Amino acid sequence: MALIVQKYGGTSVGSTERIRNVARRVAKSKAEGHDLVVVVSAMSGETNRLIALCKEVQSNPDPRELDVVVSTGEQVTIGLLAMALKELGVEARSYTGGQVKILTDSAFTKARIQHIDDAAMRADLAAGRVVIVAGFQGVDELGNITTLGRGGSDTTGVALAAALKADECQIYTDVDGVYTTDPRVVPEARRLKTVTFEEMLEMASLGSKVLQIRSVEFAGKYKVKLRVLSSFQEEGDGTLITFEEDENMEKAIISGIAFNRDEARINVVGVPDKPGIAYQILGPVADANIDVDMIIQNVGTEGTTDFSFTVHRNDYQKALRILEGVQSHIGAKSVSGDDKICKVSVVGVGMRSHVGIASTMFRTLAEEGINIQMISTSEIKISVVLDEKYLELAVRVLHKAFGLDQEA
Repeated sequence: MALIVQKYGGTSVGSTERIRNVARRVAKSKAEGHDLVVVVSAMSGETNRLIALCKEVQSNPDPRELDVVVSTGEQVTIGLLAMALKELGVEARSYTGGQVKILTDSAFTKARIQHIDDAAMRADLAAGRVVIVAGFQGVDELGNITTLGRGGSDTTGVALAAALKADECQIYTDVDGVYTTDPRVVPEARRLKTVTFEEMLEMASLGSKVLQIRSVEFAGKYKVKLRVLSSFQEEGDGTLITFEEDENMEKAIISGIAFNRDEARINVVGVPDKPGIAYQILGPVADANIDVDMIIQNVGTEGTTDFSFTVHRNDYQKALRILEGVQSHIGAKSVSGDDKICKVSVVGVGMRSHVGIASTMFRTLAEEGINIQMISTSEIKISVVLDEKYLELAVRVLHKAFGLDQEA
């Protein structure tokens, strides 16, 4: 018998029939003798519908009130799943994030988990009940409802698994595992049997939508065994996200191609080339709770330098306004940007022991006439910023160039 946390995404609970399917899957695991905590997202499309409602009432919704509204999507799902399980004769009890309680900071719409009270869950498990918890949400110290950011149900699932010291956290979604890249872009993409936490962390941060990055961070930090599975297939082992590089890892130089369409670039031209200028540029952006990704500062000439960085496309206009507001203060000649860019990355722990990865990547893109605007590297990844119109072509040619369409 094992303690398992199962998380089901929005498409997995997208209708009452799918919720009944989830209930049957949970009931089967329970019948096998496992203790189960189930985390669910809102029904597919529901969070977008709730956000749209908020924007109809207030053009720039108040973050606290936005969280109050959007958190209701998961509340509907937990109640329905509990009813579906009871209909099957399985005792179950549902909890909102606040009822658990999942304590977060007060960063509305993108809160971070600080503590989880597992007493009520353990009592229910000891009584033989299935525990159902609303994903994506928590409460701050003042009792305000908070949400964890889009995809936050993954983080809830992994965080609960860590708090409960679960044997495994199973993430059920509409795909049957982690692929070498998005099969919708490259039909030849292959499912990976295993992937390291390092690789999954890079892939999640670089645009892979299979798992939210914070859920991978949590799993890695607390050594939570993590598996990605399909809620629409009865059989299959999915993809195991592991701490160990397996014996074949040396052969797989590159594990996957990740990409992100939601990028925007901001250019700050002609700023004084002096100590502290990077902070003067990025400080106000950070104060506005805007995450900065890739950063490039050119070599200074004649006392000035140019500074470029990328942000999420949703934060583009806000970041642009902030920098236009401090332009004269920092002494910049101009502030401009481009929200029609994308980021494409090659990821693999095998890069540590192989040379020529960058040259293969750059040559492949050059042969297709694709211009590279920015480059960023780490020990196991190389990322480039490109014109958005080249995204799918770049992913396809790189996937082929690194032999990812071939069985390992």
